[in-house]
Amino acid sequence: MAAAYKQPEVTPEMVKDHGISTEEYEKIKKILGREPNYTELGVFSVMWSEHCSYKNSIALLKTLPRDGENLLAKAGEENAGAVDIGDGLAVVFKIESHNHPSAVEPYQGAATGVGGILRDIFTMGARPIAALNSLRFGSPDDPHVRYLVDGVVRGIGDYGNSFGVPTVGGEVYFDEAYTGNPLINAMAVGIVKADQIASAVSSGVGNPLMMVGAKTGRDGIHGATFASEELTEASQEKRPSVQIGDPFTEKLLLEATLEIIRADLLVGIQDMGAAGLTCSSSEMSAKGESGVVINIDKVPVRETAMTPYEILLSESQERMLVCVKKGNEDKVTAIFDKWELDSTLVGHVTDDGLMTVKLNGEIVAQIPSNDLVLGGGAPIYKRETKRPDYLDELQKINLNDYALNRDWNETLLALLAAPNICHKGWVFDQYDSMVRTNTSVGPGSDAAILRLRKTDKALAMATDCNGRYCYTDPRAGAQLAVAESARNIVCSGGKPLAITNCLNFGNPYKPEIYFGFAEAVAGMGEACRVFNTPVTGGNVSFYNEDPERAVFPSPVIGMIGMIESLKHITTQWFKDEGDTVILLGENKDELGASEYLHTIYGLTKGPVPSLDLNFEKTLQDTLLGLIQSGVIKSAHDTTEGGLAVALAECCISDPDHKIGARIKLSDSIRTDCLLFGETVSRVIISCTPADSDMIASILNERKIPHQMIGTVGGRSLAINNLIDLPLERLTDTFFNAMPRFMDQTTSAG
Repeated sequence: MAAAYKQPEVTPEMVKDHGISTEEYEKIKKILGREPNYTELGVFSVMWSEHCSYKNSIALLKTLPRDGENLLAKAGEENAGAVDIGDGLAVVFKIESHNHPSAVEPYQGAATGVGGILRDIFTMGARPIAALNSLRFGSPDDPHVRYLVDGVVRGIGDYGNSFGVPTVGGEVYFDEAYTGNPLINAMAVGIVKADQIASAVSSGVGNPLMMVGAKTGRDGIHGATFASEELTEASQEKRPSVQIGDPFTEKLLLEATLEIIRADLLVGIQDMGAAGLTCSSSEMSAKGESGVVINIDKVPVRETAMTPYEILLSESQERMLVCVKKGNEDKVTAIFDKWELDSTLVGHVTDDGLMTVKLNGEIVAQIPSNDLVLGGGAPIYKRETKRPDYLDELQKINLNDYALNRDWNETLLALLAAPNICHKGWVFDQYDSMVRTNTSVGPGSDAAILRLRKTDKALAMATDCNGRYCYTDPRAGAQLAVAESARNIVCSGGKPLAITNCLNFGNPYKPEIYFGFAEAVAGMGEACRVFNTPVTGGNVSFYNEDPERAVFPSPVIGMIGMIESLKHITTQWFKDEGDTVILLGENKDELGASEYLHTIYGLTKGPVPSLDLNFEKTLQDTLLGLIQSGVIKSAHDTTEGGLAVALAECCISDPDHKIGARIKLSDSIRTDCLLFGETVSRVIISCTPADSDMIASILNERKIPHQMIGTVGGRSLAINNLIDLPLERLTDTFFNAMPRFMDQTTSAG
């Protein structure tokens, strides 16, 4: 008989090291009716971490709009959101962060972020069709930042390319606020038959639980806890908290998983992501209002002498927990054998509501499942808020401080070369954006577009957030992020359907940080209600701070839209000589929080662009109607960099056909605001001259301000007597800026 397993004694220092407060420890003792043992302490530590429990955010997240007529899975109900898109199909999508792991080990941190979000998609029975990302780094002048960029981009590219999913869109931002704590947000999109969505649930007394996929190692232990604390110099010693991914194993796991789901062999299935076996077993049983027994000695491991604590908390990649319909175990095993993957019976469902963990028949942990999880016994807090003192000063700006006797040609070139505006081909050329051949529009336009096989429809998708706006005014910044994402979908010919979000903030225990979080959630909710884009789920990532600063509040929006006909697909670049250029919306004397101020003057200040949500919705609805009527040849939103940058992009961003424009603006506003102000609710469209009067009539009817501003043609971009630049120079500046600053010697610094 095996000797009884002896666990280390739980001490006050050990409790503190596990990130459990005195108040929470007392609650644990009340739940158990006794002191927890060492293994149970580890379980509570990961399940009650911010990363798993959302204890400091869920109260506010519940205020977001989470209902919609086409939603098949609401926020928090499943591994990802699901929306009915007709033709018997559903789109499944989600965005999540892998910030802390990527700061410590950029290649593996980013790669496993991609792997984790893909598993969230295919555990619901959906085949992934696209990946996107939102990446934020410090200044590229910093060698360590360039090292992080290089590792992250290679990690994303290698994992996605090897797995076989096209990486089709996203955004890359640079600002000193992200120097020590980059933000790596990964989004995935999948398609499933609407009646074949799998659920993350275990129920039915006696139904077996099987672990499938890869073996369990010591990588990633306490990864969820690691993601729930600030980064310090000591974080570099936490590389064991960074998981190691294998995209080839994940590809096999995808095929095997979809096969067992479609064969109707399962009650439920869940990815072993954050907190590994602990999270999947407790969440599945809590959702099924059941209990589970896990025989920890049955778990296939790849390292020797692993303890129950380590096996339960390991975040080794490419693993699933499956609740099998009793009697189908051999069928599941046969399928996984075919794909050369492990499938091991590790437990069964009970009706006692407990997560019971046994080693050689001896109970080593026993906890009520519901008390571990979000919405059950996990603590819920609403932290103190305090409006930061710096906001009043930050939002002030005196435009007279900025001279107007500039060389506007050189200014436009400086903006086109700025890290946040320049072409990001250095990044996305490392990604395969065309694998599986469904990509209609890849990186480089307002939104990515994927055709839906066997239909005349397509999906538009985008990620958006301007961290500077959210730093200057978090509520308005979040509204602007939702509005921009919707505008990008509409400019591409799509109707916005729903969003997923990744909310990246600093330490929630700091009142100024929590103020920004609360304001951003409120602003997001207000905008989503206007655009009728419910929140299907996502991720909260707190503690994004280094020893010097917190990151900008960064509520990243991932939005999905439906394009009803392939002929409605619209891109941002001009098409034909002689076409008329029309500007929808108004130019205003606004310069606050702009790329112009940051690039030219090194400043982040001033009021963010004003936004009327109802007017924005009217503009978007009108534009979409015009696109669907077939009269719009191109459409491009004016965001970072303002009107002059957007016009330059319209001329040069088509990889195959660059064409100039002659633009005449009649506005009597400051030149810097006219050219580089970031006033929102503006879109540049082009059409044939024959259609311009009809378009103007519809815009007048809908009370959309607009002006005919020029004509497409020639080999240069001319704007009034202010700017006149040949396309060759615009192209060289825009396309080669990132290779120039990234191809400096890359070093860890």
